[in-house]
Amino acid sequence: MASVHDNAAIEAAALRSDRFRLEREADWRRLDEIVTKMEKGRLRRLSDDDLQALPVLYRTVASSLSIARETSLDAATLAYLEALVQRAWFVVYGPRSSLGSWLRSFFGGGWSAAVRGIGPDIAVALLVMIAGAVVGWLLVASDPDWYRAVVPAQFADTRVPGASRAVLLDTLSGKSGTGGLSAFAAYLFSNNAQVATLAFALGFAFGVPTLLLLVHNMAGLGAMLWLYHGAGLTVEFAAWLSVHGTTELFAILLAGAAGLHVGRTMAFPGDRTVLQAASQAGRRAAQVMVGVILMLIVAAVLEGFARQLIADTGGRLTIGGFMLALWIAYFFAFRRGDAGDLA
Repeated sequence: MASVHDNAAIEAAALRSDRFRLEREADWRRLDEIVTKMEKGRLRRLSDDDLQALPVLYRTVASSLSIARETSLDAATLAYLEALVQRAWFVVYGPRSSLGSWLRSFFGGGWSAAVRGIGPDIAVALLVMIAGAVVGWLLVASDPDWYRAVVPAQFADTRVPGASRAVLLDTLSGKSGTGGLSAFAAYLFSNNAQVATLAFALGFAFGVPTLLLLVHNMAGLGAMLWLYHGAGLTVEFAAWLSVHGTTELFAILLAGAAGLHVGRTMAFPGDRTVLQAASQAGRRAAQVMVGVILMLIVAAVLEGFARQLIADTGGRLTIGGFMLALWIAYFFAFRRGDAGDLA
């Protein structure tokens, strides 16, 4: 008798499982086909209807899995649904690309396209930085007491108004050797990263503080340029600065421009809401800032090692000029793809 009841129970469970599968199997198969095509990179073979149905189908199958577990359906159905839901989750919510794929996209056109996308802001930031250097020069030229006010303390050691040409030339010699250069490079990266990050972050106040920071930062450079020019060391100072400066100043220029881009977009959102405009500009600016950090790492290495180890003026100018040409070519001549062009 027990055997008869057991057989009846098994038949009822099988019937229930079959009915459950027949009622929902069409959705399962469709989701399976969509996920398989996406896993094989055949996105072009998917119709718009399939792409729109994907999240709905995922939730439907996930619901089927939940019901299957609660009603203890057959193991084969459960295993199939569990595997399908797991695969669909990675397609719907999982990472869109691997790290290697992201890096190829970033360096292969995304970063340069994002920089080109803030071109007007770069032009404004460049003019402001030049104006800041001119202001610094004019201030100390009219009153040398301004020098300590605009030049950072770590640079106002022996490099002060009244210092002899020999003393100033010695500060450019690179005689410090290799000891401690890695720590020096780390300090320089940290300092420059703070300036660049602040220039970007202040852009959210409609860009005005960013402009003031760029002026203040460049005023110190203008003051130092005045000092070395007065000692007849303009070329030597430019060479000393160019080794890292063409990369470092370019990075700060991009950081300031990224901040201005966000601030300008918020101030003039057009037909978008301020939140929408800030979100779109922020994505592009964030991509620029990722590259800025990489540039500052390069600048720190150049400043901490190359500038200290290469004392020849011509060699320094060659390195600085090469780095400047490299950045300009990458950002404005290399136009592979538009991955960074966000609306």
